Amino acid sequence: MTAVSETIAPAKPMPQRRTNLYFVWCGVLGDPVARVAAAIIILLVLMAIFAPWIAPFPPNEANPALRLMPPGTEGHLLGLDNQGRDILSRIIHGSQLTLISGILPVILGAAISIPLGLIGAWYPRLGEVIMRVMDVLFAFPMALLAIMLAALMGPGLVNMMIALVITLVPYNTRVVYAAARQERELAYVEASRAMATPDLKILFVEMLPNVVAASIVYSCTIVGAVVITAAGLSFLGLGVQPPIAEWGIMTSEGRSFVFVAPHIAAIPGLAITLLVMAFNLLGDSLRDSLDPKTRLTLVKHRPGPGGG
Repeated sequence: MTAVSETIAPAKPMPQRRTNLYFVWCGVLGDPVARVAAAIIILLVLMAIFAPWIAPFPPNEANPALRLMPPGTEGHLLGLDNQGRDILSRIIHGSQLTLISGILPVILGAAISIPLGLIGAWYPRLGEVIMRVMDVLFAFPMALLAIMLAALMGPGLVNMMIALVITLVPYNTRVVYAAARQERELAYVEASRAMATPDLKILFVEMLPNVVAASIVYSCTIVGAVVITAAGLSFLGLGVQPPIAEWGIMTSEGRSFVFVAPHIAAIPGLAITLLVMAFNLLGDSLRDSLDPKTRLTLVKHRPGPGGG
């Protein structure tokens, strides 16, 4: 009896199922470039949240005697603009609307596009209707469609964001639709259908984790274009209205003084570039971390944040 019991090996515990958050944690935090990009984004978000407390001056407080003064002017680290307003203070306060107008429309657009793309890929006839409507919107260039919609609805931050959301939906829907069509033909979907799994469970439990990566990557890379489009709408008087601090408006206001005081346009333009690059680099890392074809290799060969 004892010999038999000794030959029976103890049952091995079932391996723990890893969530997408785990792969994001190991993938992003294990990538030095992604860590820097995430740190930049977090820093800008914190700067926007605490802008009233960390800005040295109110954003619209002007000192005409110091207008066009360069960076390094006493008490004004980044100089002053054409009206004598502190550029550092306007950069800090402008991060609020820049992040809101660049990120929120992308999030809302993805929230609309992901269900549309999944449902369109699962139901072919309904998908044809959805994609033909998207093609009509897709036929217009992003900037032109946003200008047309904003002009119809009138100027203002809310109307500008609605126009940007509508503009982004066809692009993101096409990305999700293409990814979902590929997933629909895979074996695990066929197995779920053979087990009489409800369609909604297949779409939003089985397929969604494998499709959302494409939408997240696209959303991260489109933030820059959205920021630029929002700045263009504000420049045309269809978005954020002066004298509110916003990086796009600051860049547009500084272009008239590019040969006299180039820092007025260069500094907010550099801030936009930094924001866009951070989202692009983070998007590349998120793509590798969320793609089922690469994330296992990524976690295996890339050490975690603790070095393990």
